[in-house]
Amino acid sequence: MALATGGLSPAATIEAWSDWLMHLAGVPGRRADLAEKALRNSAAWWGWALRGLVTGAYAEEMPFKPKSHDHRFTHDGWGTSPFALWQQGFLAMQDWWSETTRAIPGLQQHSADRVHFMLRQMLDTMSPSNVAGLNPEILEAARETGGRNFAKGLKHYAEDLERLLTQSPAAVPEGYEIGEKIACTPGEIVFQNRLMELIRYTPQTENVQAEPILIVPAWIMKYYILDLSPQNSLINFLVGQGFTVYTISWVNPGEESRDWRLEDYRTEGVMQAIDTIGNLQPNRQIHAAGYCLGGTMLAIAAATMARDNDDRLASITLLAAQTDFTEAGELLLFLDESQVAYLEDLMFEQGFLAKPQMAGAFAAIRAEDLIWTRAVRRYMLGKEEMPTDIGVWNADVTRMPARMHSEYLRGLFLENRLSAGRFAVQGKVISLNDISAPLFVVGTESDHIAPWRSVYKINLFTRTDSTFVLTKGGHNGGIISEPGHRGRHYRIGHALSDENYVDPDSWLDAHDTQEGSWWPAWTGWLAQHSSSQVSPPQNAPSLGAAPGTFVMQK
Repeated sequence: MALATGGLSPAATIEAWSDWLMHLAGVPGRRADLAEKALRNSAAWWGWALRGLVTGAYAEEMPFKPKSHDHRFTHDGWGTSPFALWQQGFLAMQDWWSETTRAIPGLQQHSADRVHFMLRQMLDTMSPSNVAGLNPEILEAARETGGRNFAKGLKHYAEDLERLLTQSPAAVPEGYEIGEKIACTPGEIVFQNRLMELIRYTPQTENVQAEPILIVPAWIMKYYILDLSPQNSLINFLVGQGFTVYTISWVNPGEESRDWRLEDYRTEGVMQAIDTIGNLQPNRQIHAAGYCLGGTMLAIAAATMARDNDDRLASITLLAAQTDFTEAGELLLFLDESQVAYLEDLMFEQGFLAKPQMAGAFAAIRAEDLIWTRAVRRYMLGKEEMPTDIGVWNADVTRMPARMHSEYLRGLFLENRLSAGRFAVQGKVISLNDISAPLFVVGTESDHIAPWRSVYKINLFTRTDSTFVLTKGGHNGGIISEPGHRGRHYRIGHALSDENYVDPDSWLDAHDTQEGSWWPAWTGWLAQHSSSQVSPPQNAPSLGAAPGTFVMQK
């Protein structure tokens, strides 16, 4: 059943719908409110439609607006008759259905959120933008090309279907070769074990900060999201600013790795990297930075080191990384005991969780743009997808060992043990409150994987000096925010260890936006927490050139 449903639990789905229907049925006042809203939406649509019929200006004062990330109705044709009528009718219906899951006494919030999500998915299939005869952009393309857009779209569909059925990776576009055009910052592999390769990058300045930087990426992704093209590579930027940079490149595990544990990633990953750096650059503290799940693992490692009086960390940077999972965003829609049991069965069968089985969940969170807009452009407009470095990275799939992923979902997402003081390492509980190294924490405004208010909550569980940055963009785009990137801004605030906690909304109100990239603010902060500048470290025995071999695994 798990294979047939892609790991989605029918029991969890039925439970959510039953909870919603039974509680809605028991509240006649709420049903009356919904009937009233239906009348208001209908009146708004009819009033606007009649004014447009008289004036001929349907594009003005539209009563219903698509969300900022919804690009289905950006074509000018949606402002003309009859397309504007269809668009507004759909948005009015979407607005009403969105209201049906709110403010129902007795309804569990998790059930309400899940039903709201499923209703949104069903409504998205009914959008007029998905129908060739109702979409002005498709009709315009058909007129201009004599219908060749449909022929191209059919070809694209056949290619994608073949790739789906054969599970074959997409070819890397010309000009985006890994190790040549992207993931191409010069460096050497200085250590390798079964879990990771440790890369040290070649210095680009005459002197470097005495304390090196260790980057811990998420094992759910290839590390080179932080080393894309040279102009937007965070790693290349750090090296150019006079830092010695190391990064972990995780192996892409297979069936033989089914019993690897979360603890293995701490000991053979983060701690082995710290030990190796200590051997190569003795008597130096380390600036450690973790991205996404890598940041969560870094927080676990840092709390364990603090418990054991290990002071090798000069600072800790968490990039879009959560340590508390009670407000972990829309990914929680896919997680409860029933869902995790189905995923565990699926992973037991194959020994790992493949990214295609996760990608659907991530895409469904923003199905309007990531699924339907893409499908219309590719299959109905016949447009080729323009290659980008981040697009190549996104298609470079990875897997996760079954046991490790199960431990992560249960221990952190479901049971929230880390911030609750119930997460044990080597038989003893660790506490984030023990961390004394200064923190630099980055959240992104439109992150639906690690919502910024959830990222910010580490300030509830630590009492060290902390700097928090809120930057424009999403989970990836907000972090890849190089200097010169147009339209970027960020907020930054500092809190000393003896200051009272400030809630995230009060923090937001108290800090104004600053134009530009947050990267220089981070390197400035790192320099302030470094001791001096020294000559670059001596060459180490090399196991090969960056980006190494693990990143090439499919």
